[in-house]
Amino acid sequence: MGDFGLNREEVMALLEEHVSSGNLKKHLLASEAVMRKLAERLGNDVELWGLVGLSHDIDFDETKEDPERHTVVGAEILRSKNVPEEYIQAIQSHNEEIPGWTPRTTPLQHALACGEAITGLVVATALVMPDKKLASVKSKSVRKRMRMTAFARNVDRDAIMECEKIGVPLEEFCTLAVEAMQGISDELGL
Repeated sequence: MGDFGLNREEVMALLEEHVSSGNLKKHLLASEAVMRKLAERLGNDVELWGLVGLSHDIDFDETKEDPERHTVVGAEILRSKNVPEEYIQAIQSHNEEIPGWTPRTTPLQHALACGEAITGLVVATALVMPDKKLASVKSKSVRKRMRMTAFARNVDRDAIMECEKIGVPLEEFCTLAVEAMQGISDELGL
């Protein structure tokens, strides 16, 4: 791997500049937490994978009405900060709607796709708990809701299943994601 080109503090400053939605900031923090756990599990650079997760939707507030531009604008922002191309490509690979999209092939690309997608399912599961807290969420509840296509219908279940392409079975991945997000529950307000 190597150097992301920015440290976490610098990425957070960029997010302050480009991200206005509180829910998007929480999604980015949750994605960072899941990516860190995945990196740890797979023996990869925890800081680097965390920064990819933290910055992957840096342009979403600006591009949400134009999905074909999502991650294209983000790539420009990150290139201007000298983020290496392999990390930019991983970030761009999570948006299948960009023109010229190519299928994900690297472990980092698959990890980001599944890692950022599962955050929505975990949050939705927490919100149906009586106390609406991540502490009440069990991995089994997330797996059960994974099969309920009407539940959190915007969550890309095919992307979540990419965990298996990096050697992490769904059951273990759900546990990993829940634990990662529970670890930052105060920051997520859940």
